[in-house]
Amino acid sequence: MKKVIWFSVSLLLPSLSSFILAQSEKLTPAVTASQVLEQRIASIEQEVVPAAAAMPAEKYGFAPSNGEFAGVRTFAEEVKHLAAANYQLGSRALGEKPPAGTADERAPDSVKTRAEILAYLQGSFACLHRAAASVDATNAVEPLPGTQGTWQRTRLGLIVDAIAHTSNHYGQMVEYLRMNGIVPPASR
Repeated sequence: MKKVIWFSVSLLLPSLSSFILAQSEKLTPAVTASQVLEQRIASIEQEVVPAAAAMPAEKYGFAPSNGEFAGVRTFAEEVKHLAAANYQLGSRALGEKPPAGTADERAPDSVKTRAEILAYLQGSFACLHRAAASVDATNAVEPLPGTQGTWQRTRLGLIVDAIAHTSNHYGQMVEYLRMNGIVPPASR
C-alpha cells in the first residue's frame, strides 16, 4: 500500500510543481524596458550626485598632476562633461534638442559654480528619467531619425550609452575624491 501511495505522489508531484510555478509566474508582473532603465539610472544617480556634492567647492578645480595625467579634466569639468552627455543622449532619445550651450559633451559656459554644476547635473538626470519613461515595447529599438551607427540609433541604445558613460566618469570622480582624502559617499 505504501508503494502505491509513494508511486501516486511521485506521479502527482511534477504536475503539482508545474501548476505552482505557473501560478507564481502569473503573480509576478512583467518588468518593462522602461522600468529596467529607470532602475539603472536611479542607481547611478544615487552614486554620482552625492559624489559630486562631496567635493568641496574649493576643490572643484582639482586635476591630478602626478604620473600620466597631463591634460585631464578638472573635477568640475568631469561632472559638467558627464551631465552634458546625459543631456545630449537623453534629449536625442526624447527627440528634443539638448539645453542651449550643451555641445560636444560640454556644459554651457554659464555653468561655473559648484551649485550651478550640481543643479546642471541633477537636471541631466531628470532628462534621462524622462527618456527612460518614454521607452516602450514598440519604440525601444526603433531607429531614430538623425542618428547613426548601430547601438546609438535607438532610444534603448542611447540610454544604455548614457548609463555606461556616466558609470565610467563616476569611477573617475571617485578617484579624484580619494586623491583629495574624501571617501565617496557610496563607499562610506
